[in-house]
Amino acid sequence: MITDINRLVDMERGLIDRRVYVDRDVYALELERVFARAWCYLAHETQIPNPGDFVSAYIGEDPVLVVRDSRGKIGAFLNTCRHRGMRVCRADEGNAAAFTCTYHGWTYGNDGKLVGVPGYKEYYYEELDMEQWGLVPVAQVDSYRGLIFGTFDLEAPSLQEYLGDFAFYLDIAFDRREGGVEIIGGVHKWIMPSNWKFASDNFAGDGYHVPVTHISAVKAGFAGENRRLRPQNISNGFAAAAGYGHGYAVFTTQLDVERFANDPEYLNYMKEVRGEQEERLGESRTKVAVGNGNIFPNMSLFSGSEGNRTIRVWHPRGPDKIETWSWVFVDKKAPQFMKDFTRLATERQQAGPSSAFEQDDGENWGMCTESSKGVMARNYPLNYQIGLGRERVSEEYPGSLGPAPSEHNQRALYKMWADLMTGDSWDEIRRQRDGH
Repeated sequence: MITDINRLVDMERGLIDRRVYVDRDVYALELERVFARAWCYLAHETQIPNPGDFVSAYIGEDPVLVVRDSRGKIGAFLNTCRHRGMRVCRADEGNAAAFTCTYHGWTYGNDGKLVGVPGYKEYYYEELDMEQWGLVPVAQVDSYRGLIFGTFDLEAPSLQEYLGDFAFYLDIAFDRREGGVEIIGGVHKWIMPSNWKFASDNFAGDGYHVPVTHISAVKAGFAGENRRLRPQNISNGFAAAAGYGHGYAVFTTQLDVERFANDPEYLNYMKEVRGEQEERLGESRTKVAVGNGNIFPNMSLFSGSEGNRTIRVWHPRGPDKIETWSWVFVDKKAPQFMKDFTRLATERQQAGPSSAFEQDDGENWGMCTESSKGVMARNYPLNYQIGLGRERVSEEYPGSLGPAPSEHNQRALYKMWADLMTGDSWDEIRRQRDGH
């Protein structure tokens, strides 16, 4: 049984009890108190551009249908029939005016309303209240820069408040050019024997592991022929903890120029990008590059270069399993050769289960999870102390900033996790976040 969540997460000393990764009671509680209350990533607007378009998604373990209805409005609903719970849609994506349950035939419009019930007159005697038995809506659905999020909690803060300072950094990747970005090339899906938090905290800004974990992939040329894992490449920047557990690794050098210095088409495109980016976002957001980041709880992205632009979600499937979904994104305004370049480079490096970097990470996270199950191992907490006590604020860049590399963003992630696990209301969660 869970005794005290706050005893599992000690952020003052930078210690995490291993039970947060493997305890089934902890997992059951976080499905209820974290995933059912936080804003979770669902899809990108370019995946559903036309009326009737839909994609399947999840919030925690709950299947969700994300739909642009016949009027063009985006909504999201539990993908379960109100009669016996069968999924009303078993396709990953498509276009439909209505969804019919294949068990007993209840039919729902793409706005979620119940529009057809077999035997409505003969069996229900026209007494079934059709208005009350539509698909269960996700309580709040909103988007930012084309990224669609949803929460089942009506009391949750607005998406704008939830993203907070993270939006400043998100714009560097998703709003640097007119028209924003689009998803290309479909989705990779695979199972990993890992707790979802190991994946999220890695993408929140873990540069410390790169020279060790990914050294073979780098030497083999999967990160660009000119890239070198020099110490300054992981220390020349900062970790931005940007509120509500979100974190981004921010670099003060443009490593992508170094990586592809022998490709004139690439360099010309990046020159064009930076000129437009400075006009749109200003000098502060043009002279830095955002790398890997995580929007709490489980939406991660890498956006440091055209050689790796990926969005992924770590769908929990138990305390020791995640189903990873991964997409490639590109600037809509990019020429086709750049879109092809980005897709292929991301595929090779980190877009799918066979990508060079992804194999390294998956091996680590799986073993971290497995080792945390040990009777003796659970007596010894994990160390998250890099950069502890060296946080700072900046007049130029928002959020709480830590050195690079550090575990500043990871500590912020686990504090948010603990706040949600223990807070009974969003007002209480805000007070805990602000230290009151």
